[in-house]
Amino acid sequence: MTRRLPLLLILALSLIGFKVAAESESPQHIIAYFSSWSIYERQYFVTDIGADMLTDINYAFANISDAGECAIGDEWADTQFPYPGEKAGDGLLGNFHQLQLLKEQNPNLQTLISIGGWTWSAKFSDVALTDASRKKFATSCVAFMKKYGFDGLDIDWEYPTGGGNTGNIERAEDPANFILLLTELRTELDAQGGIDGEHYLLTMAAGSNIKAISQVDWKAAADQLDWINVMAYDFVGSWVSNTGFNAPLYASPNDPDQQNNDDTVLKAYLAAGVASDKLVLGVPFYGRGWKDVTDKSDGLFQPYGQIPNGTYGEGVFEFSDLSKFWLPLMERHWDDTAKVPWLYNAKTGMMISYDDPESLKYKVDYVKDNNLGGVMVWELSSDSRDHTLLKAVHDALIPSE
Repeated sequence: MTRRLPLLLILALSLIGFKVAAESESPQHIIAYFSSWSIYERQYFVTDIGADMLTDINYAFANISDAGECAIGDEWADTQFPYPGEKAGDGLLGNFHQLQLLKEQNPNLQTLISIGGWTWSAKFSDVALTDASRKKFATSCVAFMKKYGFDGLDIDWEYPTGGGNTGNIERAEDPANFILLLTELRTELDAQGGIDGEHYLLTMAAGSNIKAISQVDWKAAADQLDWINVMAYDFVGSWVSNTGFNAPLYASPNDPDQQNNDDTVLKAYLAAGVASDKLVLGVPFYGRGWKDVTDKSDGLFQPYGQIPNGTYGEGVFEFSDLSKFWLPLMERHWDDTAKVPWLYNAKTGMMISYDDPESLKYKVDYVKDNNLGGVMVWELSSDSRDHTLLKAVHDALIPSE
């Protein structure tokens, strides 16, 4: 007995250590944004979500009230719209109720309320300004989360470094106050989690502007966050003078801007002190297009004349639209360095940069090879109704046994 005991202890401690290590490993997430406005013209509903292929859903968006508190973004879509079989007076309706039902059907699914976005980031500078304003905002957001059954908060401040939508309030101290705001949100979430015996999530959407990354203490930010969704897309658009790739994985040799790619951006966040498993690679389920493009290099990195009408906005083509109407009319090309495709029609001068199952497979492989936290999708209603792109992400990240 006395001679076996040390060996048994060693074995027991080894097993305990293995269990702790296994439990501490961060699973790779598949996170997708669902937009409140999807239920209107797009006619895409919570009940259309392929929830079995997701770990997390970020609901876009909650707003910030004039009083500096978390507020409903679209009351009709969020809490009042009656899904089939429901009617006014039944209590909580709308997308929020359907998300609750979706979680009942998929017990491992988590939902987060995303706050802000491009349109509603104007007041972030104000709510981050003082101890009192941060406390008020954080307390209201946690109460909002609890009231509507979410599992966490996703902060989409575009951007604490400035350069967001016209009319946003911006201050020189925003980058520092941003860290203080995250800290207060983490404090309030942990306090509520202590009461409920839960861990409530705090995540954020982060931009892909290399110059702006250096303006924030990302290690301090990451300390407060469960993960960071890197919006690694919109590298080009109507604001550039030549066509290019919306979301290249690597820099194409002929790209005049060698910093506009996923790899360069993610390496910048790593260099800034963010752990790899806290970085989630954002992928777009839409492309960007130009017309009257010079017939050279199949339209890639060429001047253009106009921005065409897209699916629902100028120059933006959702994959559901591309797969139905544009792929049959245009020639597909592939950049084997950037690992993304593009479409070009020499007769019409139309060029569209987009992602498809092949490019997404390369991006998922990148996530796995670099031990990143997973993949984030903007956004669900842009996919084909048979979930072509979401299936590509899921099957590459979580292959069937």
